Amino acid sequence: MQLLKERILKDGTVKPGNVLKVDGFLNHRMDIGLINEIGKEFRRRFPSDKITKILTIEASGIGIACIAAQYFHVPVVFAKKAQSINIDGEVYHTKVESFTHKKVYDVILSRKFLDADDHVLVIDDFLANGCALMGLLDIIEEAGATLEGAGIVIEKGFQQGGQIIRQKGIHLESLAIIDTMTDTSLTFRE
Repeated sequence: MQLLKERILKDGTVKPGNVLKVDGFLNHRMDIGLINEIGKEFRRRFPSDKITKILTIEASGIGIACIAAQYFHVPVVFAKKAQSINIDGEVYHTKVESFTHKKVYDVILSRKFLDADDHVLVIDDFLANGCALMGLLDIIEEAGATLEGAGIVIEKGFQQGGQIIRQKGIHLESLAIIDTMTDTSLTFRE
């Protein structure tokens, strides 16, 4: 997706430790026009009418998933990184290690929002080592739901996540795949 790549090059910032900051347009301050185009692109890449839910993880994936959901005409559910008094009843549970925060989260989703009748599209902002995505796949499996695919806005192609997911035979669509990243530059896979 050329529009996204151009925006990353213009406004993204590479930080030490292979961290790409896109908080000026994607996941802190959000450029809704750009995210709307991202939603359209996900719909184009996942044309199936079987999808009944979009699943993401808090927090950065929520806005993107919500904008995309309007093109699928399905609800968004998101896994929470902390138990709260608002969550009642049974939950699905997994552990996810965050690449950015260097922390392991207990991730939960209320069982009333995902079940065996669902056909799920996962949408998230980043794919690095694949831990968040693998955690969401655990929840989908525990629910007995059907995975229809995973849509990622930015994949760090030089890390193992994409390879792990593709080796599992999962339909993975990443809108921008970064092949190399240094403190001063990055290159995209064509």
